[in-house]
Amino acid sequence: MSVIRPSYELKRYTLPQLLKLRAEREGDRVALREKDYGIWNEVTFREYYETVRDFAHGLVALGFQEGEKFAIIADNIPEWLYAELAVQGLGGVSVGVYPSSVPPEIAYVLDYTDAAMVLAEDQEQVDKLREIRDQIPKVRKVIYEDPRGMRGYRDDDWFISFAEVLELGRAHRERHPGLFEERLAQGKPDDICHFSLTSGTTGKPKAAMLRHKNLIHMGVALQEVDPMEPTDDYLSFLPLAWIGEQMMTVGMGLTGGFAVNFPEDVETAMHDLKEIGPHVMFSPPRVWEGIQSQIWVKISESYRLNRWVYERLLEIGYRAAEYRMRGKPMPFGLRLAYAFAHAVLFRPLKDQLGFLRLRRAYTGGAALGPDVFRFYHAIGVNLKQIYGQTEITGIAYVHRDGDVRYDTVGKPIPGTEVKISESGEILSRSDAVCAGYYKRPDATAELLEGGWLHSGDAGYLTEDGHLVVIDRVSDVMHTAGGEMFSPQFIENKLKFSPYIKEAVVFGNARPYLTAFINIDPQTVGKWAEDRGLAYTTYMDLSQKPEVAELVRSEVIKVNEDLPEALRLRRFVLLYKLLDADDDELTRTGKVRRKFVAEKYRPLVEALYSEAQTVRVEAEFKYQDGSIQRVETEVAIIHTDKEEALVGGTA
Repeated sequence: MSVIRPSYELKRYTLPQLLKLRAEREGDRVALREKDYGIWNEVTFREYYETVRDFAHGLVALGFQEGEKFAIIADNIPEWLYAELAVQGLGGVSVGVYPSSVPPEIAYVLDYTDAAMVLAEDQEQVDKLREIRDQIPKVRKVIYEDPRGMRGYRDDDWFISFAEVLELGRAHRERHPGLFEERLAQGKPDDICHFSLTSGTTGKPKAAMLRHKNLIHMGVALQEVDPMEPTDDYLSFLPLAWIGEQMMTVGMGLTGGFAVNFPEDVETAMHDLKEIGPHVMFSPPRVWEGIQSQIWVKISESYRLNRWVYERLLEIGYRAAEYRMRGKPMPFGLRLAYAFAHAVLFRPLKDQLGFLRLRRAYTGGAALGPDVFRFYHAIGVNLKQIYGQTEITGIAYVHRDGDVRYDTVGKPIPGTEVKISESGEILSRSDAVCAGYYKRPDATAELLEGGWLHSGDAGYLTEDGHLVVIDRVSDVMHTAGGEMFSPQFIENKLKFSPYIKEAVVFGNARPYLTAFINIDPQTVGKWAEDRGLAYTTYMDLSQKPEVAELVRSEVIKVNEDLPEALRLRRFVLLYKLLDADDDELTRTGKVRRKFVAEKYRPLVEALYSEAQTVRVEAEFKYQDGSIQRVETEVAIIHTDKEEALVGGTA
């Protein structure tokens, strides 16, 4: 059995052609695993391809045509990949939809992308489609994967189960043998194969048109920097509608040939990760920060001696991390001390987390605090920053081993050119750049002007080629005094605090800077419990005067590193967490800055008034559609006074 290794020769194939090649060359190797009822079920490359082939025949039997769009609304399950590659093998285009999307968002995506068919994982997703059925007339068929709760829909021919499509496919293949192989062979690397939605921070999401060669080039180029082994394992638990998961599960998975593992459920992902023990992991900062917070909470609950030992050994880890991140050899004494710390603390800790086999870990999508970076490198996790965007297939820049820096996102991956425009915008060029935006020629022309991908991000290159990202070009602001500032830069510094989950900075054309701050309910909740501070809800906790003083001290620390004109003068602790379901965040967790400013305008204006508190009506939406409104008094917290202001009560 000859194993296919990543190489640029693979760019001659389409994604489903590459799957077929692996099925022929290494068909008995494990390609996928899915945990179901506590048991990991394995799928070989041969079985993977055969299921894709049969599902494709089933789609043909249902009337699916070349060039049509097929949307998928599901969590991370093998059926997503079967459907995606089957559609692409027929010359169609797959469209990823976030399973957390609410019905109006789904209606927009399906109508905008002209989806002809949809794979909906379960009754929850099917019910969303039923609610918007009259708004999506182009959708001819809805395929559901999980039959539980679907008995009442069997008489409606709009619906059909995944299993029934496979049965149709097998029957169709018997009547038309070789049809899928013929259609598959007609595919070209430059064909559009997948629509990946942008985050939509400033408006409706756009569909970036990805080619087969985009995903394959990215997969090969990244593995030229960080080689993967065919025997490696990867856990797929982030939404497959996100380009980050597409690049790992599809692009890297097919070019590298490692096993992709699917957790039993989104909620069990971290537990299932411990069982798999992946060799590579990619997650946004919130995941890495969340894991560190859980460790911090557990250590703070342990005996004093245990805490003392943990802190002493972690100090050794921090010293070793500085050498490891810079690629320099450690002094002999530090090597011995670190070996002891690793054996006593770090190795058992990594084993508990499922990180014992982890060779490389990536973070991207937002900045990760230097303390978080240091922590993971201290315990021996090779965490590296990546930078990219949907339009360049996720990754274009990455740290190299032994050259990890807190303030940069690394160097370009092989095959990527970079330059900084006169206006300071980051421009890139490679075979991973998408074909443009679907049905948006105007936006496509701006995106690809001059043959370069215009990122929309401001940044600069260091003397040795590292890229530093500042902020979105459109988000760079000026105070009333003319001082230029990046709100995202300040927000990221605030979020480096373990007590701050989210922040939104204001100050454009204003006399000074202010902010909304979301506390982290886990770490602040533990802090409150340790001090006997009783609370009931997030709103109650966020408006405690003691919490206000805690966060105020964190903001003052951030201010010390900022120029006088760019220091936060006032802030409020928002009484609710910003939420994608309330349109305050995108589905990828990015703040919709303009929407938030408009929605909470009375709070923004209060920050620039003489008010000490402001009374607001808090609105909470529940899954059943009901809305609860509660009046609360929100304190305006000043940073330039020694005393903290007392918060309001609900």
